[in-house]
Amino acid sequence: MPPRVIMHMDMDAFFASVEQRDHPEYRGKPVIVGSPPDQRGVVCAASYEARKFKVRSAMPSRTAGRLCPQGIFVRPRMSVYRAESARIMQILQEYTPLIEQVSVDEAYLDMSAHAQPDMEPDAAIEAARPLAAAIKQRIRSECQLTASIGISSNKFLAKLASDFQKPDGLTTILDSAKIAFLRPLPVSAIHGVGPVTAEGLRALGLNTIADLQDTTQPLDAVAGSFAARLRARAFGNDDRPLDLSDERKSISAENTFLEDTDARPALRAALKEMALDVAQSLERHSLGALTVQVKVRYSDFTTLTRQIRLEEPVTSEREIYRTACHLLARHRLVTAPLRLIGIGVSTLVPPMQKQLRLSI
Repeated sequence: MPPRVIMHMDMDAFFASVEQRDHPEYRGKPVIVGSPPDQRGVVCAASYEARKFKVRSAMPSRTAGRLCPQGIFVRPRMSVYRAESARIMQILQEYTPLIEQVSVDEAYLDMSAHAQPDMEPDAAIEAARPLAAAIKQRIRSECQLTASIGISSNKFLAKLASDFQKPDGLTTILDSAKIAFLRPLPVSAIHGVGPVTAEGLRALGLNTIADLQDTTQPLDAVAGSFAARLRARAFGNDDRPLDLSDERKSISAENTFLEDTDARPALRAALKEMALDVAQSLERHSLGALTVQVKVRYSDFTTLTRQIRLEEPVTSEREIYRTACHLLARHRLVTAPLRLIGIGVSTLVPPMQKQLRLSI
């Protein structure tokens, strides 16, 4: 068996870079993809020029407008980004069929087959560098975009490497150097360590990965069932396989209102539009859904979700809409004006001819 070699490809500021490519007048300027700053909504992506002003994805557009008054706000063109993503993924397929696409602009590649069976792990990782350089060049020449790539022996380290020299980076973390590479990094650099866990670790005096490597303190009280994996990742170990299935896990749609509202006509109109969007996605993929979820967000950003598991899969706009209305009423979710409402479906299965019968 050849050594394991995992590559992580991450496009650089993907949505914003596509807009700068397609609009030369935007190049070198702070581009913010999302709702205008005078409307409700969030930032989908920010160019590196905008990030210098601390503009980040998921930030309210109004906040982004205050931080970067000279920012160029552009409405997202999801169909364009999806088409570009398909081109990029096709390039990756020419180098290996073993690809886990994480999002529209990010993927893991198992490049182990390119290594010789008798290679040492470090040599196998280094042997993948020319392949990564070739992928980056193909994306640059065929798509006029840049990607950052990390190479190592597992997913955790490959992802860490791809973030290390952004944008347009190419970084390897050798197996023999991984422990030393990790030591100066903050504990939050470990995949799976969120803000709450990071704060708990810092309360124990564990600020860096070196602290985690050196400590004998029990971590269960802070990390719970994640404690064993946390210790393993502190030493650069990660046995997660690539998810090579191309099945959709869920489909969703959301609507952020320009003004908070609890007006039934406005809510019904938004639900019907989202139900149609979700139903069309199900039809395109020849799927039905056994689970339907609604999501609401109030003025104070409190967010609630409720879901129902059905005996037979839903497929149509009417079924999804009626089920969403049922969930809103059953759980009394519209008790105050809403900032956002959403519909999602999951547990995706082949559709059935028999239609759902749900009394509401």
